[in-house]
Amino acid sequence: MNVDLVVEGEEEIGSANLSNFLKENRERLKCDVVLVSDTGMIAPRTPTISYGLRGVVGLELKVTGPKIDLHSGIYGGAVANPLAAMARLLASLHDRDGRVAIPGFYDEVEPLQDWEREMWRKLPVDGDATVLNESRAPELFGEKGFSTLERIWARPTAEINGMGGGYQGKGTKTVLPSYAMAKLTFRLVPNQKGDAIVDLAKKHLQKNLPLGVTLEMISGHSGPWYMTDPNNQFGKAAQRALQTTFSKEVALIREGGSIPIVSDFRQILGAETLLMGLALPDCRAHSPNENFPLENLDAGIRMNQAVLQELAAA
Repeated sequence: MNVDLVVEGEEEIGSANLSNFLKENRERLKCDVVLVSDTGMIAPRTPTISYGLRGVVGLELKVTGPKIDLHSGIYGGAVANPLAAMARLLASLHDRDGRVAIPGFYDEVEPLQDWEREMWRKLPVDGDATVLNESRAPELFGEKGFSTLERIWARPTAEINGMGGGYQGKGTKTVLPSYAMAKLTFRLVPNQKGDAIVDLAKKHLQKNLPLGVTLEMISGHSGPWYMTDPNNQFGKAAQRALQTTFSKEVALIREGGSIPIVSDFRQILGAETLLMGLALPDCRAHSPNENFPLENLDAGIRMNQAVLQELAAA
């Protein structure tokens, strides 16, 4: 077996340069399978393979009213407030139950398979308790008709990642702000297309734009969803390697996050990706004190030894 190591540090901004690198080195990097460990385990010492990832696409909004900040006493009530307009726009993205309210948003969504729902119901974890414990949210909230795990692994979302505008310092400043901004991302599932979702979102937002303001919209980074067969020859090899490493039955799941480059591994190199992660639910990804246990560092060494042996045999 030959092994090529490819290391890059731009995953969080869409791996903008790795795709071209793969194209330029297609023949040198040609392979049978790719192994990525940028995913997680459903619980400590519970081996996990992620056979699906949600896609992602970003959108930035800027709502503008007056050319400059105004005195809210002199102009309030006569000039539209961009922050109020932005709040109304963002509130229009969902209904009261958390379902995305953009017309056509769910049209291309591939329904969850019965075997997946049954398999996830049998996993040795309580999805509700895990998410509540790790998020410290007061209660769960989301699209009706789906379990917590189904919502985060296999349903699309529209999220507000940031918003701002106006005076944000200490005390009060009676200002009517010139503009407001917001950053959105949409998580995508089979068979949604990022460009189509952005177009639908732009039409929805423009249609719901309050009077007295203008709206600018700029598309952000994007990456498609990914699905592979966890029971093909390489998937079976990976499962055997994990069972050897952890002496425990392997959990097969989808992942709520996105790794855009895995689709390029398929399209450019013609190779499927094995997602064999070792992060734990309490790793605080994208938050302060992000962490990784030393126990899993040791397990990762054993796992990689085992998976190389199993892939060579396969």
